[in-house]
Formats: sequence, structure tokens, C-alpha cells
Amino acid sequence: MDNNIKSPCIECSDCEHCSIETQKPAGYFPILAGVIFFAAGLLVDFSGPYRLIVFISSYILIGGDIIRRAFKNVLHGQVFDENFLMSVATIGAFIIGEYPEGVAVMLFYQIGEAFQRRAVDRSRKSIAELMDIRPDYANLKTEDGLKKVSPELVNVGDIIIVKPGEKIPLDGIVSDGHSALDTSALTGEALFRDVEPGSRVLAGSININGLLEIEVNRVFGESTASKILNLIRNAGEKKARSENFITRFAKYYTPIVVFTALALAVVPPLVLPGAGFSEWANRALVFLVVSCPCALVISIPLGFFGGIGGASRNGILIKGSNYLEALSNIDTVVFDKTGTLTKGVFEVAHAAGANGYTEPGLLEIAAHAESFSNHPIAVSIQKAYGKPIRSERLSSPREIPGFGVSADVDGKPVLAGNLKLMDLNNIPAREAETAGSAVYIAVDGVFAGYIVISDMIKPDSKKAISDLKALGVRKSVMLTGDVKAAGEAVASELGIDEVYTDLLPDLKVKKVGELGRETNGMLVFVGDGINDAPALARADIGIAMGALGSDAAIEAADVVLMSDEPSKLPLAIKIARKTRVIVWQNIVFALGIKAVILILGAMGIATMWEAVFGDVGVAVIAILNSTRAMRTNRE
Repeated sequence: MDNNIKSPCIECSDCEHCSIETQKPAGYFPILAGVIFFAAGLLVDFSGPYRLIVFISSYILIGGDIIRRAFKNVLHGQVFDENFLMSVATIGAFIIGEYPEGVAVMLFYQIGEAFQRRAVDRSRKSIAELMDIRPDYANLKTEDGLKKVSPELVNVGDIIIVKPGEKIPLDGIVSDGHSALDTSALTGEALFRDVEPGSRVLAGSININGLLEIEVNRVFGESTASKILNLIRNAGEKKARSENFITRFAKYYTPIVVFTALALAVVPPLVLPGAGFSEWANRALVFLVVSCPCALVISIPLGFFGGIGGASRNGILIKGSNYLEALSNIDTVVFDKTGTLTKGVFEVAHAAGANGYTEPGLLEIAAHAESFSNHPIAVSIQKAYGKPIRSERLSSPREIPGFGVSADVDGKPVLAGNLKLMDLNNIPAREAETAGSAVYIAVDGVFAGYIVISDMIKPDSKKAISDLKALGVRKSVMLTGDVKAAGEAVASELGIDEVYTDLLPDLKVKKVGELGRETNGMLVFVGDGINDAPALARADIGIAMGALGSDAAIEAADVVLMSDEPSKLPLAIKIARKTRVIVWQNIVFALGIKAVILILGAMGIATMWEAVFGDVGVAVIAILNSTRAMRTNRE
């Protein structure tokens, strides 16, 4: 349990982040042999120098690698670490004749190290498996056929082939083929996503059942898979305040207790009548053993690392433990509307017939009249109609700029457009009451009804707002560039506290700044578009929609929701709060137990056995507690 460990690595167990002297476990055979010598020393009554030889042999076999690490770390200037303290304490035990206790400290320390390695490896492997989305190769389509190449060698515009069961190596657009994709590594969702020509696909997805031909639109270094891997790798670089506190604490704490232990061994025998050097040296050794802050130095970063990993499992990518900690103290959440709370695509929300026309009949007429137009509203009406357009029914199609379209359907003149088009042709029309863009339809000079087109609200947006309030978030706000009627309608339906409409990007940034000055905690901005990037950067915590959000928004954000679901935000807060609780449980538990045993050791009440528990036992319990942060699921 080396307190040099900054945070567990993802891809390796041996690297520059782990410690000055890489923490490789001692072989099992030497330790087993040492245990046999130790048992023999306890069970057999050896006399004189033979007893010392047996216990020294046991000590070297069990703790030799710890002494070696301590020596090498001292040569590198890292003196006050766990290895140094264990070595000084146990060698001191031998000096005062407490051979069994000296060996026992090393033995229990090795057992504790084994538990620690298992806990850290479990977290590391869990993250590595979760983020195992890096593709090994790409099937590049060339004039000579398919060529298997490294994804880094594929350029924008190249065509790649992805077979069933393969990972999609780069982001692109499907040019041919139909299939279902497993995007769980990116979004945390198990539901497959169907794709067809024209669909956008992301690197790291797994092709399930169809052959896909994909035109690459991003090089590998800019692909979704590459960015996710970089986010996770670099997450530990931005430490939370709790983590920084522990790092600073250990830096000063360890040398203080070393010199305190030295004073405890030397001063009382010199100033107290009848005080024996051996007794106070033993107290000092107990003091040294229990004093090591490894439980804190290891378990705190591991707790944050586990929280980041647990969030990643749920499709929430957090760029640093400082942002994870900040998520636990949110006061105000500010949302963009289009693409964040709404789907960002036009759909028919409501159709109302008039003068004998039914809703299906109205959609049929409008779809045929709009069939020659590529306008998003025309496309949404045709999609809502859902049947083939019979072109022989249509004649004389004409676009009327600023008003709509006209055409003959089944020989009857049809007008489809805004209310001004109805007024222009002196056709009385009932104005739509539902918020959205209304298309008014007239057939043969008679008003037939209207169709309301709107940006549909995401299915989980209302639940997201409700869950945020349940979690104690004081205020929810929506900022949008949409018109007042549309913005207020969405805010009202979702239960958002405040809404500001007709905002350009610079006004969004200004409003975020104003709201930030009014908050008692952290202000979060959630957005997806390139126009949201400045506001994301301005907020205390910027959260971007990752699946369909713009590159600029994702780069500017501190947290990325890979599935574009607003309901992932409350889950992120739950994970952050659980992680914070675990971290502070470790801090209070470790410091509390250590303080008690330090006092008892100085008073001569606690023995070396209690000291071993105060160090190794507390560390193991704190580390195991930290791994709970990995297991936070949506409720």
C-alpha cells in the first residue's frame, strides 16, 4: 500500500503514475516459505541465535521486497512513504527483541497489499472492459478490393466496410446497407439502434447483423471512440478538492508523525524517572506503524476513479474528479431547448380538420400538395402521412415564396401554407391554438383545417426536470433562440421555473453569467449545438449531449451525456453525491481509527497488533468501500 499512488491507471499496472518504484507484488513462494519459518519460530522453542536466524529468515522472505522498495525510494528522494515506515518499525522491533511482532507486521502488511491490489485491479479492469472500444482495424475499400488497415491510416472521404460482429472503426455516414448497432459502450444503453443509408454512425459501435458501407467523415484522432478514451485517460489529471486536500495532508502529515515517533522514543526516557528506553521505543514503533496515511492517499482517488467509472457505465463521461465533486453541489440547471430538451427535428404534433375534413383526409391532401417540396415541414407532413405519394393525383405544383405552396390534387386546387396565404385568398380560417408552426390547408376555396408542426419534446425531459427538483436543485431555467410562444409552451409542459426566448449565443452567455451570480452553489448549463459552446464554457459545469451534439459543444463541456437523454443528468448527480459520501466516509473512518490507536499507542495500551489493524486493516476497509462508487445504476 504505497502512498505514492496518485490514481489507478486504466491500461496498465506498471507506469509512471503508480509510484517511484513500481509496486510489483512479491512472489507467493517466498512469502509462503516465510510463513513456514514464522510458524516454526512460534511453535518450536529455539534457543539463542537460532531463534534470531529463524525469524530473520522469515522476515526477509516476507518483507524483503518492501525493504528494497524503501531503499530505492529513499535514493530517489521519497523518504516518508509506507515502505519506509514499515521498514523502520519492523527493524526497530527486531532491535528491541520483539521478533514475532516485527515479522507479523510485514506479514499482515503483505496480506493487506494483496487485498489492495485486488480492489484496484478490479476497478482498473472494470474501466478497461467498459472502454474497450478502440477498434483494431478498418476494412478499407480500394480499387484492388478490401484492405485491412489501421484506423489511423483512413482519411476523410474513404469508404470502409464493416461486417456483422465488427466494431465500427471511425465515425461516418452509411452509404449502403441496413443493420442494427450495439452502442452500449458509447451510450450505456442496451437497446440496439437501426441504421440505413444516410444514418450517422459512431466509432466504437458494434455492427450486429448487416453489411455496412460507410463513408468516413472524421479521422481516427477526432472520432468518438478516440475522444472517449482520451476523456477517461485524462480524467484523473483534474483533481477534486478532497483529493488535493489529502495529497497536501499526506505531504506534511507523514514527516510530522516520523519525528513525533522519534521524540516519543527518546524524550520520555530522558525526562521521566524510571522510564525505560525499550518500552518507549516499542510505543514509538506502534506509533509509526499506525501513522501511515495510505488508507486516505489510495482510497480517496480510487473513490473518485470509481465514481467516474460508474458514470461511464451509464453513458456519462466526466472529464475530471473535480467536476464529479462539483456535480454534488448543484443549485441551478440551465437548459438549451432544441436538441437538448427537444429532439431537434420537425414532427406533426397535431392536425385538426374543418368543414367535413377528417385528420387522415387532411394529412393525405397536404402530403400530396407538399410532395414536390424538400422543406423540413413538407417532409414531416409526408412522414406523418406514411403512405406512398401517387404522383398521378398531383398537377400544377407551385411554390409561393413567403406564403406556402399551391397544387391541384385530384383536379381540385389546394393551398397549403401560413395564415397569410389564407388571408391573401380571402379564405376564412380558424387559427391554430397549439404552439408550433401551423400549416393551413384550403381545398377548392374552402378551409379544410390546419396541421401543427413542432419540435417534439424528448420522452424523458419531463422526468429529468422532476428528478432534479426531487434531488433538491433549486432552480431550472431554459434558454432558447426560439420564439416566445414556442419556448414558453415547452417550459410550461416540462415544469421549468424560468424561460428566456429569442436569445442569440452572446445573450445566452450573458444570461448564464447573470444566473451564476444569483446561485448559492454550482450552475450547470446543458446544451448540444455549436452555438451553445460559449455558454458551456462560461458555466461552472458544462454538460453536452454527446451522440448528436456538435464537436465544439463536446470539447467545451466538462461532462458529456452520450445517449442525449436529459434524464442522465439526475443520475450523474446521484453518482456524484454517492461518491462524495464514500470519500468522506473514508476520511472520517481512517482518521478516527488512526487517532484512537495513535493515542493508545503513545499511552502504551495499544500493541503492534492493534497498530497493524490501524494501518493495514483500515486501508483495506477504506479501499473496498471506495469500490462501491463503481456500482450506481439508474433507479
